[in-house]
Amino acid sequence: MKTAPSRQFESIQDWQDSFLALWTHRYDYLWAEHPHPTASPSWQTESRYPLSDRLIQQGSYLYGVRFGQQTDYFLLDIDRGSVYHPSRDPLAWHRICECLERYGWVSAIALTSSYSGGLHLYFPFEHPQKTWEIALAVSTVLENAGFKLAPGQLEVFPNCKPYAANGEHSLYNGHRLPLQAGSYLLNNDLQPIWGDQRTFVQHWRFAQAQNWVDKKAIDRLIKVARRQQFRVTGKANQFLNDLNAEIEQGWTGHGQTNRLLGRITMRSYIFGHVLYAAAPLEGDALVQDIVAIARSLPGYEDWCRHQHEIEARAKEWVRSVEQSRYFHYGKSKIPKDPDPDIPNDSEPSWNHQQQMSARERIEQAMSDLRKKTTLPKGITERFDALVAYGISGATLYRHRDLWHPRYLENNQSDDLQSGVEQDCLWGASCSTNPTSLLGENGCNTLPGEDSSSLQEQEEAGSGCNAGNTAASPAQHREKSPKEWIALIKRKLSQVQEQRRQEEAQRRNRFWQDDPD
Repeated sequence: MKTAPSRQFESIQDWQDSFLALWTHRYDYLWAEHPHPTASPSWQTESRYPLSDRLIQQGSYLYGVRFGQQTDYFLLDIDRGSVYHPSRDPLAWHRICECLERYGWVSAIALTSSYSGGLHLYFPFEHPQKTWEIALAVSTVLENAGFKLAPGQLEVFPNCKPYAANGEHSLYNGHRLPLQAGSYLLNNDLQPIWGDQRTFVQHWRFAQAQNWVDKKAIDRLIKVARRQQFRVTGKANQFLNDLNAEIEQGWTGHGQTNRLLGRITMRSYIFGHVLYAAAPLEGDALVQDIVAIARSLPGYEDWCRHQHEIEARAKEWVRSVEQSRYFHYGKSKIPKDPDPDIPNDSEPSWNHQQQMSARERIEQAMSDLRKKTTLPKGITERFDALVAYGISGATLYRHRDLWHPRYLENNQSDDLQSGVEQDCLWGASCSTNPTSLLGENGCNTLPGEDSSSLQEQEEAGSGCNAGNTAASPAQHREKSPKEWIALIKRKLSQVQEQRRQEEAQRRNRFWQDDPD
């Protein structure tokens, strides 16, 4: 007795139903219970078996589908809160359709997505194309036209998706099927019209006959696409999935804002350019992306108690993540201001090279002044002499160990002061103590204090509100960075004013000497 050969499980399909026949890819489908009309559905993915026609016809749940290797349509999703929604910009959707017309997609089917009032635009075409090519081409056309692709604003289905390290494709984003609860056909003025599944198929066939795909144009778009293709490793893919699992559920109660904003910030900062953005997100662009995603998540209006300060909270998280060890995926994180005191055996960074160049210029200027025996002893005079060599005051402040008289004197007497570094005569910054933005004793300078020169300021001692003018050696201290910067700014202003006066005098002499 022979056993019947095993056959792969297949869903029962009603091929006589022209509407259901439009959705050919049924694996990894989405489903959700019917929510309250003002709430968002809680979507789940079913990967064990494909979606059958009978489940769709039964209508007990909301259903959505994904894309396979080929597709004969794409979909644009514009949420109710998007800047491109007709309620905020009545002409935006016309501009979107216009930029797509240049590549053969001239006719769209407009529907409301659900009771939320979002807009779905279907663009069907006759001959199926590779899904990833359509995703990349449509995304590139919209981005080149100035539209920003982001959740809650404008999304393209199929999406440009990352790839796993082993070469297997990750899932395309799924969209809900049309004409379910809250979804209605719209006319050319975006007004709801009555239509069932048969009417939708008629609109589909009409648009399909008008739209065509120029393969050569698609190939050109892909070649010049600004979006870089990334291959996400297994660990990074798992991390991204973990972030998605926490974010997509949104708010389910109070006290979740801080956690969710942190997850959104990490995903946008690390993977934003991989998922939807044309470039890595930073600064204000990252803040706006975080705010847009947060406001589009389920439960935001019901459970988030920080809606009035959501942007300020996002800015705090942006500052935190940009200063953390995290970096944009596929790019290394380079410190903005590397510590020059930390040895680096590799090739010097650009910042380090600039610092070395600045120190070399100061050393050359000092050497030249010594050769000419014109090196001033006073601090102010020496400062002015070095500025005349084209060295900025800020550079002199950062490298004052090369020219400041007291630093040089300290270096010459190091052998006499070993072991008593913190008690040195002028209180120079010790190598074991980090630089502080406040003074060593935290006292305030006298209001309205007038400083005529750096020399007078240095000889004035600590500058605190104290009546004793006879300061002890321990009270003499190096200025704080803020005091130095203020002094340098005042001195630079004096130099600039002196140069302006000299230039005015030269012009006056010129006009006096010129007989014409």
